[in-house]
Amino acid sequence: MSESRLYSFSPETKEQLRKFRLGTSRAKDPKAIIYTIDSKNQEIRPEDGEVYTKMEDLVDELPESSPRFILLSYPLTLASGRLAVPYVLLYYLPVNCNPTARMMYAGAVELMRNVAEVNRVIEVVEEDEIIGIEAKLQSED
Repeated sequence: MSESRLYSFSPETKEQLRKFRLGTSRAKDPKAIIYTIDSKNQEIRPEDGEVYTKMEDLVDELPESSPRFILLSYPLTLASGRLAVPYVLLYYLPVNCNPTARMMYAGAVELMRNVAEVNRVIEVVEEDEIIGIEAKLQSED
């Protein structure tokens, strides 16, 4: 697992990831946190510590030309009528991001998935895909 030597998580970030996962499993509202990779020390950490509950607010905070990881817990009612709270990693990869950043995030996506303990990674390119994420979560569950 070479990516685990390239990228790191502080103990605080690992604890925050665990608490977020456990604390959102019965959430009534969507919850999302943006994660970034510090290019100096290759540490994966929360961008601002903010927990977003509205997808519109979340996309307002995303940079237009650099990738981000977004942990998302999104309660929804499935077609069967069953309530589900998918816990996913959105891999935000805007079309115009620079190749160095693209490679850095591509190399860390599996590590982020494993440390955050998510089952699904959904790659998103445009902000509209995040705003309309419920439809994607409905169709793939």
